Amino acid sequence: MTAETSPPTYCHVQKAPLCLPIYAFGVGFLWVSWFGPDVPPIPWLFPPIGLMVLLLAGSFHHLTVVGQGDEMQIRFGPIPIFHRTVQYSEIASVVVGRTTLLEGWGIHKNIRGAWVWNLWGRDCVVVHFKSEGALKIGTDDAGNLAEFLNAKIH
Repeated sequence: MTAETSPPTYCHVQKAPLCLPIYAFGVGFLWVSWFGPDVPPIPWLFPPIGLMVLLLAGSFHHLTVVGQGDEMQIRFGPIPIFHRTVQYSEIASVVVGRTTLLEGWGIHKNIRGAWVWNLWGRDCVVVHFKSEGALKIGTDDAGNLAEFLNAKIH
């Protein structure tokens, strides 16, 4: 079996309420564009902004981590715009950690240069790479994910 067809050996989906206010914001833009005043720029600017915000909310509805074959896949969804694959052979070490309040949520680099992929909460798994750098994966299943990854790299 190849990595694409083998069943996942780890799979966890974290859901969070963060997308709800983003959905409301997008719907608000569409509502104003439909029922609001017909003065520029509302009729031509608000509909695309509302649709883009709804697309963004659907992209950050949940965070899925799947361990399959010789790699781990991290993806936000259900609209799969943002995703990342990590080969187990690239990982030097894995520890359970916590994100700081400044690191927040989303996808970005923190002030120390580590990538942060976080949807909700402060628990995370810190993946240190053999080459250089680190990746903080926010999860509400940090212990099991760290145990799974440590078994894959040792």
